[in-house]
Amino acid sequence: MSATLSVPTRQPIVIWFGRVGDLILLSALLDILHRRYGSPCQLIGAGSWIAEIYRAHRDVARVHCLRRYTPFFFDVAWWRVLWALRRDGTDPIYVCETDRRKLARIRRLLTLSGTDPARCLFIAAEPSCREPHWVDKLVSFGRLTPAALRETDYPWPAVNPLCAPRLEVSATARADCDAWIASQGWSKRPIILVQPGNRRTMRGSKLRVSPLDDKAWPIERWAGLLQKIHAHAPEAAIVLCGAPRETVLLGWIHAATKLPAVFTAELPLGRLLALCQAAHSMISVDTGPAHAAAALGLPLVVMFGGHSQAQWLPRSSSGSPVLGIGGPPVSKRLDQIAVDTVFDTWRSLLERMKQPP
Repeated sequence: MSATLSVPTRQPIVIWFGRVGDLILLSALLDILHRRYGSPCQLIGAGSWIAEIYRAHRDVARVHCLRRYTPFFFDVAWWRVLWALRRDGTDPIYVCETDRRKLARIRRLLTLSGTDPARCLFIAAEPSCREPHWVDKLVSFGRLTPAALRETDYPWPAVNPLCAPRLEVSATARADCDAWIASQGWSKRPIILVQPGNRRTMRGSKLRVSPLDDKAWPIERWAGLLQKIHAHAPEAAIVLCGAPRETVLLGWIHAATKLPAVFTAELPLGRLLALCQAAHSMISVDTGPAHAAAALGLPLVVMFGGHSQAQWLPRSSSGSPVLGIGGPPVSKRLDQIAVDTVFDTWRSLLERMKQPP
């Protein structure tokens, strides 16, 4: 804690209605604010999965999960947040949202709660938070102090924060995952995770991959990649993982691969996080689970479509290697990336893993 004994600790309130990857990157900011103000943060987000991500996190005291698509006045959680903001009338508030519609909802919440604007900072309005990568933006944001408080009372910590995402998995979740791994017969095998889907996967009522999805890689390329990985590491269990809506995609890839060493796993978020700690490595498209893997120290390769690595390449606070492929200006779609490029990058990852940290 960097605050002196004569200065009261504060409990920072952090608001972001982002998606899984966004909220994992947010952990870099939560670490900074916890150290500066002396108390773990309150986090306000949209989606019940946020509580799973931060269930055991040292930098989060409480998570408020609003419903993403429910009007505020019909959301019980919204009223709880409203009263919490009224009750915590002196704590600093950091708003990380940049989407205009979501920002309007957040400003309405702050106004109706009677929150003093001098307690609030908005990353979208801060000229000092213009770095390309989101982690760097969040670190710069964490250096700022709302006008209602004095920066000298809550200075930058004497021991530098991590300035990178970090997640934590509870002992209970690890034990549950270990038991699940044993039930699959993988306890003595290296586990290579493969995340082929993203939030746009299988969108709509038809069971097909959308041609508009720049993060979609052809089924036959996934199959070719997994065959090469199996030939290089025949002892490994190669696990295709994904959310429920991605189950059909996982099945297509599994069927095309025709290997007994390849498995599919529809994983709840908590088990995925624990599995990232137990796995050997990961190959993923640019999506939330890739950020989770890096934040948990799992070495990984990330394939980019239309988004830039300079803005979204996952980062690790533990120094575990993260290698990116594609993205502008090299390519704008995953289907512009060859199988050999991904396989050779994964082999480079293996060489990095042999090097001392």
